[in-house]
Amino acid sequence: MKHLLLFIGFLILNASVFAQSEVSKIETTLLNYINGTSYNQSKLIEKAFYANANLYLEKNDKSLWTVPAKEYASWYNNKNEGQFTGRIGNILSIDNFEGVATAKAEIIIPSNGSRYIDLFLLKKIENEWKIISKTASNEKSNQNGNKILFIVSNTSFHGTSKLATGNSFSEIVNAYDTFKKAGFTVDFVSPKGGSIPLAYINTSDTLQKKLLYNEDFMYALKHTKEPKNIIAKNYKAVHYIGGGSAMYDVPKNKEIQKISMTIYEAYNGIISSVCHGTAGIVHLKTKDGKYLVEGNIVSGYPEAYEKEGAEYFKQFPFLIQKTIEERGGIFKYSPRNSEHVEVSGNLITGQNYVSSRGVALKIIEKLNRK
Repeated sequence: MKHLLLFIGFLILNASVFAQSEVSKIETTLLNYINGTSYNQSKLIEKAFYANANLYLEKNDKSLWTVPAKEYASWYNNKNEGQFTGRIGNILSIDNFEGVATAKAEIIIPSNGSRYIDLFLLKKIENEWKIISKTASNEKSNQNGNKILFIVSNTSFHGTSKLATGNSFSEIVNAYDTFKKAGFTVDFVSPKGGSIPLAYINTSDTLQKKLLYNEDFMYALKHTKEPKNIIAKNYKAVHYIGGGSAMYDVPKNKEIQKISMTIYEAYNGIISSVCHGTAGIVHLKTKDGKYLVEGNIVSGYPEAYEKEGAEYFKQFPFLIQKTIEERGGIFKYSPRNSEHVEVSGNLITGQNYVSSRGVALKIIEKLNRK
């Protein structure tokens, strides 16, 4: 029985890896289309489409317009090859099954305030994924193409215990909604990539309920990016999300530390956190070897509000407030369940979930001044 269970586990693991590899191949095809249209590269567009594929577009009079893929690619075949066209593309979702797939992407054009949603039908042909048809629709949008990177955790249990934990859903949605309304794009990264555990979900809360049933949003949480796939220069700020999970895998992850400090030091970006997410910044060091928190005012969830006799608290690998103060930071907080946000240069931190929106607003305010 033991060997049978191990074999079944092996099959499940390999099926999962295979499915993930197929998604990666589909992403490559979609990125050929996105990058080709963003940088006048007709050959990339041709590579993305099946030779006899069609695009089903809409004319100004709302009538259907069938465009062969080769003709569409020729629109980007000019002397400006490699030049940015003003189109910013993001893959929103992929659903694949046995050699066929559907996908959704958004194309933002800030110069004319437009956002297109592209829907794709793909098929695996001779072991290569190709777009066999595409259609699109558009809307007016304030999205500016600037990106914020949310840092989340893969940890499902406190330390070595069986006490469940997760990323604070309320902290995610409150900040996410604030950034989206201000025109920013939000990506998610976790130490391992893929799906993350969620905690503190309240479907009586209108915003939480809305996003919980938003397919594109939940797809992003199910398919968070791996650190190796993050290009630091593409982001204006990082935002560490709280919840008990934030105490474990994120703070010690060297790749995420490097991403955050590169955005902060090389690109004058913002590092932010909220609640237990502040655990993610305690180990960050500047190029000269100093701790980021040294000499800065920082907020987060204080030890005074923890249940110090509880089993979960015994699992914490370190204490946020104590560690920050030991490293020269000034830790400030307010009474329980009250909003508290600290701005110390390009370091912006909040005490708890009710501070999530306030932290996001301070980031937006600072970025809009740059």
